[in-house]
Amino acid sequence: MPRPSNRTARRTSPKASSDAARAAQRGPSRVRATRAAERRDAILAAALDEFSARGFAAARLDDVARRANVAKGTIYLYFADKEALFQELIRAELSPVVGVLIQAAHADIPIRQFADRVVEVFVREVFETRRKDVIRLVLTEGARFPKLAEFYYQEVISRVLAAIRALVQRAIERGELRHDALLKYPQLIPAPALVAIMWNGLFDRFEPLDVRALMRAHFNILFDDGSTT
Repeated sequence: MPRPSNRTARRTSPKASSDAARAAQRGPSRVRATRAAERRDAILAAALDEFSARGFAAARLDDVARRANVAKGTIYLYFADKEALFQELIRAELSPVVGVLIQAAHADIPIRQFADRVVEVFVREVFETRRKDVIRLVLTEGARFPKLAEFYYQEVISRVLAAIRALVQRAIERGELRHDALLKYPQLIPAPALVAIMWNGLFDRFEPLDVRALMRAHFNILFDDGSTT
């Protein structure tokens, strides 16, 4: 009669088997998720190029797909239509900047310090990037496509203006401002940024604009602090 072995057979528990199976599945799932994110980013980048070159009305999803090196049907896996694609372009490009500005507006800092931050955030994160092209597209196409303008207003303008109004109210209560003009017209804060974007697209080749200097001069006048720099 054979003697029993001293070695005990190792048995894998059902839980361990399940964990191992899930771990094995996570590898391919992560790869697929990464590729999907890359395709989505490629489509958004191609859309910005196509919208910038042709305008929203003339841009075709076929050409966006060609630029992104994907099939046209792939676009519909991520976006319902051209309008949804443009809206996501606004959200993807500008939401991070909006978040930074709102955070700065809610910080307990003097309003002039906030204005200085606005200058640097706008120049570095918008004017020196393709984000300015998204804003320019809204400015030029929004009148013909009111739904796009409404989306931009809700996602960007209304959020920023609400934060500015709260900041201005605190500044008035602290005695930093001598009047309530900025509370009534918070659009005065971002006004030079919009001027810079439009000037850059139309006239920069004739007369380049120092955006930082323009915005600082605007705030010097707005806050009437007598500065010349």
